[in-house]
Amino acid sequence: MEIPKTLIDALVSLDNVSGASGDETEVADALRAQMDGLYDEHFEDSQGNQFYIKKGSSAENKILLSAHMDEIGFIISYIDESGFASIMPVGYHDDRMAVNQDLVFRTAAGGKVSGITGSKPAHIMSEEDHEKVIKIADLFVDFGTDSAEETRALGIEIGDYGTFDRQGRFLNGGEYYSGKSVDDRAGLACLVELFRRLQSIEHAATVVAVGTVQEEVGMRAGGPIVNRVKPDIMFAVDVTLTGGTPGIEWKHAANRMGGGVSFNYFDWDPVYGMTGNNVPRRVTQSQIAIAEKYGIPYQRGVITGGGTDAWLAYMAGEGYLTGGINIPSRYVHTAVGTVKLSDMVHTVEFMCRYVADYEGAWNNNLTRTQI
Repeated sequence: MEIPKTLIDALVSLDNVSGASGDETEVADALRAQMDGLYDEHFEDSQGNQFYIKKGSSAENKILLSAHMDEIGFIISYIDESGFASIMPVGYHDDRMAVNQDLVFRTAAGGKVSGITGSKPAHIMSEEDHEKVIKIADLFVDFGTDSAEETRALGIEIGDYGTFDRQGRFLNGGEYYSGKSVDDRAGLACLVELFRRLQSIEHAATVVAVGTVQEEVGMRAGGPIVNRVKPDIMFAVDVTLTGGTPGIEWKHAANRMGGGVSFNYFDWDPVYGMTGNNVPRRVTQSQIAIAEKYGIPYQRGVITGGGTDAWLAYMAGEGYLTGGINIPSRYVHTAVGTVKLSDMVHTVEFMCRYVADYEGAWNNNLTRTQI
């Protein structure tokens, strides 16, 4: 399979900038650079969501596709007299993955400051220590300073956001790309490639691509973006869990790396606020019809423990028709999230075909036309 260099460039460029939830400015700038020349209109709302509009031949129908700009991260909560900083998690972390990591923090002036998360060496751990998971709230960040004054002289202050400090890479020259924030820079890269291809595709519907903020801390942009755009239909483009690695049973994560684009049927997080989306059948059936018409490999997604911007979008205003377009991923919410480029290519191909064939959906007055 031929992988567009533009898709690779977008993924690498977007993954390798920092953007913890609440501090997405650097990602927005990178997205703007990638989208240059590919849209008819662009604007930013008060939350920081980035709207890109590609007009179709008809002004009546609008498709909204969102991908979140933010990544899980950390925030400085305290600086002690020796210069070490305490942190709190921003987003849903696995505490086991935060120990002995390289981090980078953005200062109020826009600078970058490197730090490491430290812990007690194994040599002096008790038996109880060895069996205990160190909570993020109990970690400290070492900036290589000897006092609070030295740490603050670097520009670090309480309230500064940080992320994993890791450059993404292709694993041994293959199709697998591992990066700190493929959730959801992979989705953003697919939207960029979609807009690139729309330059040569006739389409009736206006397409609105949105890079959203603060998805990882409660999917907060879903409602505001659909209330502003008022689309016929909205899709959240995000990563999804996969099986196939040691220790994960297929029945818990049935999507496969390399299996193609995944269509979300159901997601639900019963622990963190009962979030989720039971996608209407007419949406998933329309997705499958397009995929099968054009021979695009696809999968069906059913997961618990997560959600997307489609959750709040579904309930916003008088209610909007929403669904999910998902990219299979390994090691979600860690510094080594991994995607396969062929799945991204199939995701882009599906979105292109869906937009090109789209002739209208169920609008907010519940008038059914054709999809």
